[in-house]
Amino acid sequence: MTTQTTHSLPETQRGPAEKLLDLVLGGSAHMWHNRPGLNVNGTWHPAQGASEALVRRGTPVKPGLFVPAAVKLYGQLLDIYRLNTDLMAHFASYALTQTDWRDLKVATCALMLVQSHSGQPVHDDDGSVAFHDDDFRVIGEAMLLHYERKSTRMLTPKAVLRVAELLETPEIARLNREAGFGDPASRKPPLGRWKRVATRWLRVREQNLPMIQGLVKAGYKETLKKIARKAGYKPLSQAFFEVLGWKQKQADAGHRSVGLEGLQLVKRERFDGLSEAEICEWIELERLSYKEVVGRLPKDLGLTPAIMAALLPSLSDRDLRMLTPTLEELGLLSDADIRARWEKAVQTATDQRALHIAKNVRSQELKAKLEEASDNAAKAAVAEVTAETDVRVMFLIDKSGSMEGAIEQSKEALSRILAGFPLEKLHIATFDTLGTVLRPKAASRAAVQHMLQGIRASGGTTHAAGVHALHRAGVRVPEEAKLVVIVVGDEAGEAGDQFARAFRECGYTVAALALLVSVAHARGNTVRTCSRQLQVPFSEVSVEQFDDPYQVPRVLKALLDAPTMPGASQSGWVERVMRTPLLKVA
Repeated sequence: MTTQTTHSLPETQRGPAEKLLDLVLGGSAHMWHNRPGLNVNGTWHPAQGASEALVRRGTPVKPGLFVPAAVKLYGQLLDIYRLNTDLMAHFASYALTQTDWRDLKVATCALMLVQSHSGQPVHDDDGSVAFHDDDFRVIGEAMLLHYERKSTRMLTPKAVLRVAELLETPEIARLNREAGFGDPASRKPPLGRWKRVATRWLRVREQNLPMIQGLVKAGYKETLKKIARKAGYKPLSQAFFEVLGWKQKQADAGHRSVGLEGLQLVKRERFDGLSEAEICEWIELERLSYKEVVGRLPKDLGLTPAIMAALLPSLSDRDLRMLTPTLEELGLLSDADIRARWEKAVQTATDQRALHIAKNVRSQELKAKLEEASDNAAKAAVAEVTAETDVRVMFLIDKSGSMEGAIEQSKEALSRILAGFPLEKLHIATFDTLGTVLRPKAASRAAVQHMLQGIRASGGTTHAAGVHALHRAGVRVPEEAKLVVIVVGDEAGEAGDQFARAFRECGYTVAALALLVSVAHARGNTVRTCSRQLQVPFSEVSVEQFDDPYQVPRVLKALLDAPTMPGASQSGWVERVMRTPLLKVA
């Protein structure tokens, strides 16, 4: 869900770096949904299982693009672009090569393809060309054309199509016209260079037919057809139509010359009439994928253990995690080889979706393993961002009376993130007017939940009490390490300068401060004021953002990327974005 947060600076004083960080920390809303939903005040909710009260408040929306989320994300990107075009260019390159955030890739690519820096000539007074403007549309082209075998960090065919569909959305087209990216009098939405680069994208694959065949096997046949129609693509030969099983007819103007005669269409017939053994033979012979097979199975046979076992070589680690309930139901996880493959998939998780999948399995052992996948995603995010820097993390958890009603949500958020940290570099304390040091028994979700289960909201609020408690317990931070302090609560407590004084008195040099906002009643400003006193970067994120399984790794990376120099006012994560090389078309 999308949540509202109170920013550390008034909107008029927030620069592009602050806006960019806010976008990442608060951007959990998804633009595309494959099931019916409800629009409740601009937030998408699944229609299935919705309460009667939610149904009354919401407006039904069809599967597909959820326009309010798209307008919000695109509008934020457009705002950053207006303030700092160079930052937006680097961020687009970063989004593709350094993240797995599919919606962000689509939105940034769309913006770069239509924005106004397109390499146009700048003339001298005498009319001669003095120089050419930067061509940032090339970055959008490079995002579409970027190819890396078996990588998740490139645009899928579905994403290539979605770039155009996003730009064609009336609300997005209006934003682009208002920004000066298209003819305000034109009825057609500005698409920038999408058609040109989509044509090149298709041409590369037509000239390497195994690439198209692979995409068809992966279930992208209809997507490829839609891209070709939208781009007005003219194939070099009828082999393009044959692989897609796409029958052609002459256009009204009579100008078509390719694919009208002698087409040998490749069709995917159903498996009706075939035995289980014969279907397995076809799968192995044709190296068919899961998506290719499930829709072609006879209704009286369905997906059997043997067929599923034959399909396993075509499944990715992510597929295996998502199909855990099916594997359990078919009894395949009792097979030693299949279980070993599934265990490996658990170890490579990059998001926390396994927590949702765990709700649909019966075995407590499998539930625990899926929770382990969630822990591994958090650990991978922490390891990536701290690979080059010794980062120590101090969590200070507000358990004062003002947290009554919010403390349980704080616990859930913490259970999703604390397991990602090496225990020797993690320091945790709760506070009201007294600080209490906490130590998880292990780096796991279960251990964190066990550690937090007895916490109850009561008492006054003194953030500094947590700092002093850790110091009394012997916590010291090496001079060469960077200390990131993350406060969980509503920051309603003592004056910020008193909180800052506690760090100085204990000899802690803070590199960055962050706040996981959890508010039951009123919110204060202790942490924000402290960050200004210490002159260190400050960032905040609502604990509700951690409900999104994809958001946890993103937030951890952004929060933990401490500044490179003591006293720096800019997040190290923003510096990392600016160091990302601009994408170029090969």
